[in-house]
Amino acid sequence: MARIICFDIETTGFEYLRGDRCIEIGAVEVIDGKITDNTFHEYINPEGKIIPPETYEVHKISNAFLEDKPKMTEVAPRFLEFIGDSLVVAHNGLDFDFPFVNHELMKAGLPQIPREQQADSLVIARNRVFGPKNYTLDTLAKWFGISLTARADAHGALIDSEILAKVYLELENTAPVPEAAEIIAKQHEAMLAHPKIGADFPRRTFPVNEAELANHNAFMEKIMAA
Repeated sequence: MARIICFDIETTGFEYLRGDRCIEIGAVEVIDGKITDNTFHEYINPEGKIIPPETYEVHKISNAFLEDKPKMTEVAPRFLEFIGDSLVVAHNGLDFDFPFVNHELMKAGLPQIPREQQADSLVIARNRVFGPKNYTLDTLAKWFGISLTARADAHGALIDSEILAKVYLELENTAPVPEAAEIIAKQHEAMLAHPKIGADFPRRTFPVNEAELANHNAFMEKIMAA
């Protein structure tokens, strides 16, 4: 049985080394390529860390709302129990989610999620999807035709985990694309084969007259003087 956990977090900011805290964790279980009803979701008391207005606008989670919520020392053991030894997936996880969560786990005196258990859907997407203008979770969801209506008003860790799980399953069913150089080479070959480009056009066989040469020299002088 292949078990995978897709998770997401919401935080007070991006700088965990400067005191930012995790305030929400959501996780979705995927077994044998199917999303199950088994989920993990907790709001977390940031223990005095103030949520800036610009961050609140993203997830709509306030300090007042979190006052009576459990602290990370209570939530973290339950989260580790939920993920177990399964592969854990996060979007942009290697740069953000995993370091952030592991820092919180370290502060709580708990084991961290090992590197071999981590997977980043952003990295996977860059190797398997060739075409989107960027690789945000929103863009990939739209690329695969996955609805984003559930998070129309604000981001949420559980909602984003569910979207991530759907995106991840699509990525798993997408074959890796060749290296970019190989793609460009094939496109170049196709371009040269085009009749308007690759054909042998008649070459000019008569010399340039004086008027054409004068116009050409005047044009070049204008360019050089610019």
